[in-house]
Amino acid sequence: MSRLDESRIEWEHFDRFVAELPELYPGLHAVLDRELVAGHSMLYRWPGASSAAPTVLMAHYDVVPATDERWDHPPFAAELTGDGDEQLLWSRGTLDDKGALVCILEAVSAAVADGFTPANDVYLSFGHNEETTGSGARAIVSLFESRGIRPALVVDEGGAIVDGIFPGVTKPIAVVGVSEKGILSVELTVAQDGGHASTPPRLSATARLARAIVRLDMRPFPKSFTPANLEMIRTIGAHARQPYRWIFTHLSLTRGLLLQLFARLGDETNAMIRTTGVVTRLSGSQADNALAETASATVNVRVAINSSVDEAVEHIRRAIRDDEVEIWVHNPSEPSPVSPTTGPQWDALRTVIAATYPDVIVSPYVMMGASDSRHFTTISSAVYRFTPFEMSREERGTLHAVNERIHVATWLRGIEFYGRLLRAL
Repeated sequence: MSRLDESRIEWEHFDRFVAELPELYPGLHAVLDRELVAGHSMLYRWPGASSAAPTVLMAHYDVVPATDERWDHPPFAAELTGDGDEQLLWSRGTLDDKGALVCILEAVSAAVADGFTPANDVYLSFGHNEETTGSGARAIVSLFESRGIRPALVVDEGGAIVDGIFPGVTKPIAVVGVSEKGILSVELTVAQDGGHASTPPRLSATARLARAIVRLDMRPFPKSFTPANLEMIRTIGAHARQPYRWIFTHLSLTRGLLLQLFARLGDETNAMIRTTGVVTRLSGSQADNALAETASATVNVRVAINSSVDEAVEHIRRAIRDDEVEIWVHNPSEPSPVSPTTGPQWDALRTVIAATYPDVIVSPYVMMGASDSRHFTTISSAVYRFTPFEMSREERGTLHAVNERIHVATWLRGIEFYGRLLRAL
């Protein structure tokens, strides 16, 4: 499990995973070179017929923390249930992101066993701390830069095969992230003299902090469509039933109406059109009967691609309207550049998705989470975020939550996707 305080990480589990891969995939490790970067991130190189246009397939093997509480099956037991198409694998990381990592290993291992040699070098980049700082991926990018390696294509986790996100559209949609939001943590802190809780001041540190949180919650970030949003709407909307098709494909007339609709349709569509910020951690006094000398809240902020870290922080400052609340910015990362939706890399990815999932609509979108791939945008202009799994709304709700699981049939289809992609490069 990843933890921001790395002194609390049980590194022996990471070491065991790294050590066991050569035993599980001996054929792969006989052909691919592997090196450890930043201690625990893994970088594999599969020599191709040429090194002119290398591809990077990415995943990460760290996961967010989990306990047995409220899980139907223990989060680290990897239990199988059901039969046939309903067979499920329950485990933290099945969707985010060990499932994809093992799919990549399975696909590469099968290709090696077949005697296949890729047309260009293929790199496998497996990060160890994507869920926290992403320093492993940054170190790999620095290594690429020092070696003059500029990938022609980078594919990391991100969008998936989803349904039910667009009104009037019944086909499943393969949403491919062409960019991703920026990310930062904003710490709100109120310092005050302590004392006994029996004689509280008129406005305690915790009350002042609570007021700031409510003010921020009552003032959402401004909403707008980006060009990437609009391309997604046109692409998916062309497959909608009427009257939705007309609405989605005549944006010069309906753009304002759609913006209001996206804000109200659901949490996912609302997050597509604006920067978001939500308090995820709170701290106060160390005792029930003592006033808090310091009260703090952590706001997790995801910055829209037409905005910036500075604009997000300024919005928070204006929303709170209280100079007594200190604002501290941690681990800021700007939104990523937008990768093209034309050209050989996009065409290859779209073709492979369509071959693996024949009935889907392939569409670009802006990824709302943050992935290790954002670091690769400094050395590649074709960075895409796509996890080749079908995910229902319920299954998407298990990401970073209880009962994360994957259908075995979906996971096997993921191996098929990566196998096709290797041969299309």
